[in-house]
Amino acid sequence: MYQIDAFAENVFEGNPAAVCPLTEWLPTEIMQSIAAENNLSETAFFVPTEQGFHIRWFTPLVEVDLCGHATLAAAYVIYHYLDYPKDMIQFDSKSGLLTVSRNDDLIALDFPAQPPSVCQTPPEIEQAFGIKPLACLKSEDYIVIFEKAADVLEAQPNYELLKGLDLRGVIITAASNSEDIDFIARFFAPKCGINEDPVTGSAYTQLTPYWAEKLNLSKLKARQMSARGGHLFCELVGDRVKIAGKAISYLTGEINITP
Repeated sequence: MYQIDAFAENVFEGNPAAVCPLTEWLPTEIMQSIAAENNLSETAFFVPTEQGFHIRWFTPLVEVDLCGHATLAAAYVIYHYLDYPKDMIQFDSKSGLLTVSRNDDLIALDFPAQPPSVCQTPPEIEQAFGIKPLACLKSEDYIVIFEKAADVLEAQPNYELLKGLDLRGVIITAASNSEDIDFIARFFAPKCGINEDPVTGSAYTQLTPYWAEKLNLSKLKARQMSARGGHLFCELVGDRVKIAGKAISYLTGEINITP
């Protein structure tokens, strides 16, 4: 097993993910137990295929259809520990074909865009954050648009209220006050066992289409404003989103499972 800090330039930054390379699939219940034992927001497992690899992702509670930071972490392991000779990796997944490429120390994910649509703000969201947002949208998650960056930074939501929502999680976002960053965000998914995720790559498949239109930019710089924090470089290319970041290894180890 490898533990990689994704979207990080130094250890103890970004989003930690566990990565478990396999030669063949373990039973799903064993992989779920390993993810629960790791107690990280995501554990990624992959097996080799003829074209590349098949990847699956597990939170401590459930298997999910898509995870950006754990895919970046898996790619880092393949590039740095498995002597992979190519610059591009193909991953089969529950979300279809995903490609990852590297350019110097940046690893770029190529994911399908998930443009959000405007919706009514669920009352649980207003109650959980104690503030009326500018707008609310939905795709895989609820995307809550706040007026000021300070509203995102200072948010202290009621996680119990957010658990009752019907989608995976809640993204809160606002335009940035910094010249070096276009927008900021935070992500909460308590119903998946993750109160606040440090850096959520898949959230930017939804955020990038929104902010690209709002700011009239195809390339955007973002920062997830969790306690650990992380930088992301996003680009909207047709119906795809490229999400790039750095990663760094924190530990390597072995999992011992006694029958």
